[in-house]
Amino acid sequence: MELSKVTLEIFTKLEQQWLSHCEASKKTRILSIDGGGTTGIVAGQALIHLEDQIRLKTRDPHAQIADFFDLVAGTGIGALLAAMLVADDGSGRPLYTARDAVNSVAEKSENLFKARVVGVFRRGRRYSGGSMDKALTELLTREDGKVLTLKDTCKPLLVPCYDLKSSAPFVFSRADASESPSFDFELRKVCRATSATPSLFKPFYLSSVDGKTSCSAVDGGLVMNNPTAAAVTHALNNKRDFPSVNGVEDLLVFSLGNGPLSGRKPRRNGECSPSSVVDIVLDGVSETVDQMVGNAFCWNRTDYVRIQAFGLGSDGDVGRRSEQVAVLKERGVETLPFGGKRLLTETNGERIEGFVQRLVACGRSSLPPSPCKDSAVRPLANGR
Repeated sequence: MELSKVTLEIFTKLEQQWLSHCEASKKTRILSIDGGGTTGIVAGQALIHLEDQIRLKTRDPHAQIADFFDLVAGTGIGALLAAMLVADDGSGRPLYTARDAVNSVAEKSENLFKARVVGVFRRGRRYSGGSMDKALTELLTREDGKVLTLKDTCKPLLVPCYDLKSSAPFVFSRADASESPSFDFELRKVCRATSATPSLFKPFYLSSVDGKTSCSAVDGGLVMNNPTAAAVTHALNNKRDFPSVNGVEDLLVFSLGNGPLSGRKPRRNGECSPSSVVDIVLDGVSETVDQMVGNAFCWNRTDYVRIQAFGLGSDGDVGRRSEQVAVLKERGVETLPFGGKRLLTETNGERIEGFVQRLVACGRSSLPPSPCKDSAVRPLANGR
């Protein structure tokens, strides 16, 4: 018996409502990359394995991380990796694969962090700002010569720094940049700002593309070395880009650490050097955020996954294998609800593989690839 026209219309509407519900229930996916260090070896190898697993699970050799995440955040070296992963090549596709981004950063590490001695007795050490500027320009400029800005990204990007002018955190975001040129900054300068560690670099002054907003920046790691909380808050409050996010239950978060920094030995008199104090601050910020985010997710180990390396091999001993293999072979460590850490039976590599299964099950990101670049720009409320 053939279905009547009315019956077909009813079933069609029911199907549309069901599909709409399925789309609304899809989790918004966040990738967060810590600052800290000059090599980004932990995050770098985790990102390569993440993208390799995405390609394996989807059977798509051209799939990239930006295809499966809706928001990417980073601080310091993590911000550079994040920016490279979502930088638009001009066609709406990412400029770099994970492997290309990590390898490019490794190749330019000597220029990104070129040490020079300072002081009367030449005992101090700082990094060359000019050398870093040149390296960042090469990494974040397209082949056609276009210098990329926050608007030139495939997916929303979030990068924190600390503004000495206002004595407050300053968060660069594509959301603000797409609304007003007063909050659109060159990506190379954003990465430079979030990497300006006080003990190693001078404060970095930068202004927006229209020159109306400026910032005297120091290292974002001092306030947000682990930008996961900032990214979660951004997704919860940015209804334009993430209208279906009403709580953390609508999020799937993958947070990457860059290894602990505060393992340096104290001086002979027992005091910590200025560099060691900065490292302790960065580690403290990262672990505090991990504790708070874990609590916000009610310790849901599937919706919130953090990968961090602490130097423990799969047998529990400090490994001397290559760093790249060690990061993935190392047994995972989780923060406990009431403090402390727990050593897991799974390795970091296995945890990444488990997360990718959930990531791919959600399908590709449905966010538009660019922030409506051709639309007329309207000013933000209250000048923002």
